[in-house]
Amino acid sequence: MLIKHLGMVDYEPTWRAMQAFTDARDEHTPDELWLVQHPPVYTLGLAGKPEHLLCATDIPLVKTDRGGQITYHGPGQLVVYMMIDFKRLGLGVRELVRHIEQAVIDLLAEFGVTGNGDVDAPGVYVDGAKIASLGLRIRNHATYHGLSLNVDMDLTPFSWINPCGYSGLRVTQLRELGVTLDVNAVAERLLPHLRAQLAAH
Repeated sequence: MLIKHLGMVDYEPTWRAMQAFTDARDEHTPDELWLVQHPPVYTLGLAGKPEHLLCATDIPLVKTDRGGQITYHGPGQLVVYMMIDFKRLGLGVRELVRHIEQAVIDLLAEFGVTGNGDVDAPGVYVDGAKIASLGLRIRNHATYHGLSLNVDMDLTPFSWINPCGYSGLRVTQLRELGVTLDVNAVAERLLPHLRAQLAAH
């Protein structure tokens, strides 16, 4: 599995690069994880309803091809894009989602924070507040898109949407839970958990 640290990158070109990578891959292509941050952007999933954007803002809205509803990306949020051949791992899609969530839950446990998944609403939650979102697209027996984890960011833009389509859903971040690491440091702590969860089964 190749790890690429791409830094602060615009959303749309990164999405197009993921599509191109997935279309070109074959059964021998190594999986890749891309670690990025994005300038402020809302993304709306394939079945996303525009009314979940509650008010007009200056933040661009991109209609994308992942699952799920609307979410927000911005500086201070770790985004991990996952180009994974899940059949090679011996996992189904739902199992893959659970393994990705578990990697975040295990990371939180390192900091003494108890997180949990939700079978009906993918992602990771702490005391009912969402700290990590998950949205995948399946093509050629492989995934792209991935995981976003709130580290140390301005959460205000989440208040202008129904996060992931849920009215009133609270959102939290590591900084509010007493974790003072920056995005890059959190990425380094998360990677071993992802590697463990994404090993072949």
